[in-house]
Amino acid sequence: MGDPLTISQGELFSNPDVDAARKFFKTKSRALTNKLMSVSDAVKHFIHDGDYLASGGFGGVRISTAILHEIVRQRKKNLGLSGHTATHDFQILAAGKCFDRCDIAYVVGLEMRGLAPNARRLMESGAVRVTEWSNATLGWRYKAAAMGVPFLPARSILGTDTFKHSAAKEIVCPFTGQKLAAIPALFPDVAIMHVHRADVYGNAQVDGIGIADYDMARASKRLIVTTERIVSTDEIRRDPSKTIAPYWLTDAVCHVLYGSYPGNMPYEYYSDEAHLAEWMDAEKDEATLDAFLRKNILDVKNFEAYLALRGGEARMAELRALEPLKRES
Repeated sequence: MGDPLTISQGELFSNPDVDAARKFFKTKSRALTNKLMSVSDAVKHFIHDGDYLASGGFGGVRISTAILHEIVRQRKKNLGLSGHTATHDFQILAAGKCFDRCDIAYVVGLEMRGLAPNARRLMESGAVRVTEWSNATLGWRYKAAAMGVPFLPARSILGTDTFKHSAAKEIVCPFTGQKLAAIPALFPDVAIMHVHRADVYGNAQVDGIGIADYDMARASKRLIVTTERIVSTDEIRRDPSKTIAPYWLTDAVCHVLYGSYPGNMPYEYYSDEAHLAEWMDAEKDEATLDAFLRKNILDVKNFEAYLALRGGEARMAELRALEPLKRES
């Protein structure tokens, strides 16, 4: 038997078969059609029980909160989830008990805000099957899929317990004889992404750092985009370098002003730390959390009603004042 650290024990939740993925992508239309729809319709049509879900952004920054709330509101179940620095998005889906398997790099923790008590309870309960990765290797899984290869070689995580609990495989480089980790491609069934602007066809742009969203959009079989603003295609074309997802990747476009709230949207509005603290406090007790979910998500018609409940335009103006504005060059 070999060294235990050279044998991975994690479950591979998605098929890295590139040819199988290509068969699906071949069926996607590249027609320039209007994809504008409501959040409710987007979740109903493109997210199904049992699907594997990828959430864009990073931590509490530029997450698609409106879609996450609707997933809980529609009581989607048995989802797979990519926990690529998932904080408030993970917290929301954990509260709704929406997923039963998870590739994790960073979950449960809300960074400086502490550990989400309910998310921790869920993960410790054994109700969720878990496979471990580092932030880099989970992001590289998207990249492999986006490149159309079944895996990427890396040296990261070799010789660690993370490798042991991953689904990576140790291989030997044919050129140098060095040991490498084969990081399998990840093709999510559906990805959700919040952006600064998009046109009705699904050309989506981000100001600032894109994190792993560029590769995630290209790896995913279906893509739902929520956007702060709907703009003309001519405006998109003025600076195509900001287009993180072209229209042919996108299946639905939802216009959701403040769509990352209570998360941060760079150059737009700061995170609502008071509301996130309420979340953390409510999670200490399951009955309190149930009441909190009913008040803020389950008994709320839509995301706009949720924003009104949280203080509406007056509160959003306060958060806008806290966020540094982008300096035009």
